[in-house]
Formats: sequence, C-alpha cells, structure tokens
Amino acid sequence: MKSDFTFALLRHGATQWNVEGRIQGHRDIGLLDQSQMQLSGFRIPGDWARLPWYTSPLKRTQQTAAALDIAPVGVLTPFIEMDWGDWEGQKLSSLRSRLGTEMTANEERGWDFRPDNGESPRDVLSRVRTFLAQWRDGNFGVVTHKGLIRAVYAGASGWDMTGKIPHKLRWDAVHVFRWSAKDGLSIVQLNIPFVPIR
Repeated sequence: MKSDFTFALLRHGATQWNVEGRIQGHRDIGLLDQSQMQLSGFRIPGDWARLPWYTSPLKRTQQTAAALDIAPVGVLTPFIEMDWGDWEGQKLSSLRSRLGTEMTANEERGWDFRPDNGESPRDVLSRVRTFLAQWRDGNFGVVTHKGLIRAVYAGASGWDMTGKIPHKLRWDAVHVFRWSAKDGLSIVQLNIPFVPIR
C-alpha cells in the first residue's frame, strides 16, 4: 500500500469556448476538430507514457486522451475542473467590466476567490488532497483541466494564487507532482513537452 507516489497531469486540448475566452468549468464542451488533429501528432513523453492514465468525467479530457493515443483505465471525478457556477459561459473580461471593484476584491482573495454559486481554488485543492490521501495504487496520470492544475501547482509551490504565477505552465506538456503522506504535495518536474511523432 503506497502512500508516497508521483502523478502526472496534463491539460485537455482547445475547445470553441477556449478560443472565445469563455469560462467552461463543469460544462461538457468537446474539443475542436482542429485541436484533435493537432494533438494526434504528439505522444506522452518517456516513462510517463507507461503510467496508468485516467481522465476527468468531461469529454474534452477523454477526447484529448484519445488524440494522444492514451487508453485511459478509468475516470477520476476529483480531477474535474473547478465549478464556476453562474459564471460558466461568460468571459472574465466582461465580468471584470460589469462587477468592477467587487471582482477585483474577489480575485485578490487568491485561494478563496469564488464565482457566484461555484467553487474556490481552495475547494478544488481540498478535494484533490482528499483523493491523494486515500490513493494506494502507485504512480498515475490524469488528463484534466487548467484550473485544477493551477490549484495543485499552487499547493505544491506555496504560491498564494495572487499576482503572476511563479512558473509559466505550458499546456502542451506534462506536469509531474509528488504526494507524500508525511509532507504533502511537491513539484517533481514542470513543462515536460509532448513528443512529436516522426
């Protein structure tokens, strides 16, 4: 029974809402055909390809796995995107314009930023940590979402989720973290690029 292990995270490919700058959250939006075609020219790098891989429950992660020739062994619900509640389908720029100083103050809360009727990043990390503390099957990978990866990164790095992120996270790459029952989350390696098919 392993309580110390590594896990790899990668973000799904682009959807129409990504292109439009709309907040997706739990909305089950599929990938653009172009995104699936682009991803199909790449594979997961090195030893990370041999991990058992999972997806979130949303089809954009499952379509990304298929395009990268990953055969997922299951779905991990705790790795679903942050729930953006009433703000799903809207644009952050529009929300900032409409809500003004209220939105500014909300964003300055960092870990406790919360959309109307949605989750905070602290909520997201809490559900992931609960899952990791109970996991006993060794190393694994998950095709997941930007908001979740940022929350895990922040929990591992000590970033308070305000201001500029200390490390730029690429979305055509794998990010690897470690979970220790004693020490919690830590970063193993960020931005391991996908491997092009020759």
